[in-house]
Amino acid sequence: MKKISTKISIIILIGIIISACNAEKRVPEGKHLLTKNKITVNGKRTNEENVTNQLYQKPNSTLLGFRLRLNLYNLANLNPDSTYQAKFIADPKKYERKSKWLSAKQVNRLGKSFWYHGIHDFLKKTGEPPVIIDTSKSKKSVSRLKSYYFNDGYFNIKADYQFDTLKKKRAQIRYKIVTGKPYLLDTIRTTIATPVLDSLYEATKNLSVLKSGKQFKTENFEEEKNRINTNFRNNGIYHFQPTYINFDIDTIQKVNKANVNLIINNYSYQDKDSTRTKPFKRFTISEVNVYTDYTATNSNTPIKDSTTYKNFNLYSHEKLKYKPYAITDAIFINKGGYFADNKTVLTTRYLSNLKVFNYPIIQYEIDKRDTTYSSLITKIYLTPRKKYSFGASFDVTHSNIQDIGIAFSPAITIRNIFKGAETLEISARGNIGSSKDLANPNNQFFNVSEYGLDLKLNFPRISFPFDTEKIIPKSMIPSTLITTGFSRQTNIGLDKENFTGAFSYNWTPKKNNSVKFDLLNAQFIRNLNIENYFNVYSSSYDALNKIGQTYSTNSSYFNSGDLKIEEGTKGFTSDVLSGNTALIETDTDYKSVKSIEERRVRLTENDFILSTSFTFSKTTKTDLQDNTFYLFKTKLESAGSLLSLFSRATKLPTNSNGNYELFNLEYSEYVKTEFDYIKHWDLTKEKVLAVRSFFGIALPFGNADYIPFSRSYFAGGSNDNRAWQAYSLGPGSSDSTNDFNEANMKIALSAEFRFKILGDLKGALFADAGNIWNVLDRETDDKYIFKNFNSLQDMALGTGFGLRYDLSFFIVRFDFGFKTYNPANEIGEKWFKELNISKSVLNFGINYPF
Repeated sequence: MKKISTKISIIILIGIIISACNAEKRVPEGKHLLTKNKITVNGKRTNEENVTNQLYQKPNSTLLGFRLRLNLYNLANLNPDSTYQAKFIADPKKYERKSKWLSAKQVNRLGKSFWYHGIHDFLKKTGEPPVIIDTSKSKKSVSRLKSYYFNDGYFNIKADYQFDTLKKKRAQIRYKIVTGKPYLLDTIRTTIATPVLDSLYEATKNLSVLKSGKQFKTENFEEEKNRINTNFRNNGIYHFQPTYINFDIDTIQKVNKANVNLIINNYSYQDKDSTRTKPFKRFTISEVNVYTDYTATNSNTPIKDSTTYKNFNLYSHEKLKYKPYAITDAIFINKGGYFADNKTVLTTRYLSNLKVFNYPIIQYEIDKRDTTYSSLITKIYLTPRKKYSFGASFDVTHSNIQDIGIAFSPAITIRNIFKGAETLEISARGNIGSSKDLANPNNQFFNVSEYGLDLKLNFPRISFPFDTEKIIPKSMIPSTLITTGFSRQTNIGLDKENFTGAFSYNWTPKKNNSVKFDLLNAQFIRNLNIENYFNVYSSSYDALNKIGQTYSTNSSYFNSGDLKIEEGTKGFTSDVLSGNTALIETDTDYKSVKSIEERRVRLTENDFILSTSFTFSKTTKTDLQDNTFYLFKTKLESAGSLLSLFSRATKLPTNSNGNYELFNLEYSEYVKTEFDYIKHWDLTKEKVLAVRSFFGIALPFGNADYIPFSRSYFAGGSNDNRAWQAYSLGPGSSDSTNDFNEANMKIALSAEFRFKILGDLKGALFADAGNIWNVLDRETDDKYIFKNFNSLQDMALGTGFGLRYDLSFFIVRFDFGFKTYNPANEIGEKWFKELNISKSVLNFGINYPF
């Protein structure tokens, strides 16, 4: 088998080499394949993307220096139909023979099959035709280069190109550019006809993009034009448009300097057949009329219900279904205020965010009752969405625990439930999945299942006993969210029931910033199948079983020489800890049994967590196509402190451990903080560099000396260090002795270089570093604990490569991770000892890891 694989590899390699040598296969005689563009600016070579993008012709794309797409195209038959028919023209009897065991129709259809036709269509579509030098396009490229540099202030630019033949059918083009010195802005003055505009301009003159001494750039003039237009239209100048702004550039008798005159003429309008001008006016809002149930069909029907609330007029064709404040709180256009585009946008955004109306329509008309013609009537048309709406989602999911899952979630949404634009969403969810990491005695593929019910009630305002407008104004689009949920997980080992509830506030202090404040967040986790613990955590069982075989004298604990689960493991552990075996507290095996039991108790006991948290995030990402941005997110969480205050204030008794209990359960108490930073750089030509850094720590105190499993950290997996499976890395240098390794501190660093391979197929090279540690909890093993900066030598490093396929709505990802530095290995064995395919980790993921 190995010999066959080797032969196939050699054949493929030879084919690639032959193809590479035949890149000019489809280049006509007398023509040349463009192999390179060389651009020199003032004698220096440049590869700046903004410059190279001015060229009309670029060489065929390459992958690691190889013109893969060109050679795929060259492998294709450009006329497969003619080739297929030519076989029968050359040998007519061949057609007769095929027609005997295939019908004539089938013989003709065979020519359209994948092997005769489809494969060539695929090669042509996937491949890339040769870029043949066209001198007319080279001349157009020179013109574009001149224009590009001219817009940057190089008014005396000289540019030309030269054609260099490299081989019979290969050539390159050299573009030579001499820019000369750039022109600088000298005197900047204004000629603004309308006095009110002149005053508004002077008030923000210091914000101007155009400064004396700066280099002339056309884009700066456009930016300044947009700035002025925004300033005017946000300050009542209703009729203003960017076309009223002009710049007079004077370079006469100037040496590399340009005087600028900003010209803004009066308002021009059409009066019958004549064009007249007059000074611009600042418009104020005389009325704000809101039509709460507008539709195209009822626009001409009479109004049946109306009310006036805080200078807003609300109208309805039927009975008014909304409390007035629910709508007026979302409107930023005020009677008596100046017209402003930004208030229109903010109003539209807030009204849309209520989720009870379709996209609103906001119109302005001049109030003819005002003899000065400087007032506007605002008309806001709201079309209600259906009070009840049903939906369902079907998803294929992936996580660090679940290799693949199938989820179905039906939901019903009830809008305006209390007539204050509130939204209630009731959703159910069901999920079945597969995980190779869990106890699976029957070797079932779908060995994970979950179902649950969630309720979400959203108020489009801050619900609080006191006025919060001065702290969180309505321009920040605040909301209050009350959630509760229940879920049940089965067939995952211990099985769990999860009850959750939260009271949260959300707002956006600035564009692209968001804040979430969980005033109360409660979670109760109930384990249902704790007797199955040692079937799930097999490494703990193996360690306990080995000790039991040595020290236990009770034969009833064993079956075929191994400890019985649950009777034998429970009985032997009890014997050891109560002193009924030969082990004493100073023995290593005694300590191991005690540690195994402490971990078992911790992971099988029910958890109650009542926390308060504050989350802030900021991003500069503008849209899905933005590849140069950063995302920063931080979270501070405190759990159990309110319960401890209550317990101490009411003088509740403590249990035998000295801790307070609620409903016979020790509640968790800790403080937790996290910092997450992601940065992307667009390296041009569909290449992106992405990095991520994460730090998180959770410190137990008061009523707890450890962090609940559900709030602890783990390392490894497709969205973490990809050279290790999820939960298999750390803590520290402990060599992952447990089945599910977790701790209360985590550091993670990742870098990924992404590039295009072929069409929608993309590749990546990555490096992931990090680990988890125990800190300031009850762990005593030095290998697990982060003591000081010297512990950073336990940071694991995984490197590898990946493939991504873009399906538009999501990206399918495969990553191969290699353990480059393994802190669990012995000294001298940590670096580069596991860099082979047999020890690599294959990760499957949906979308990018960060």
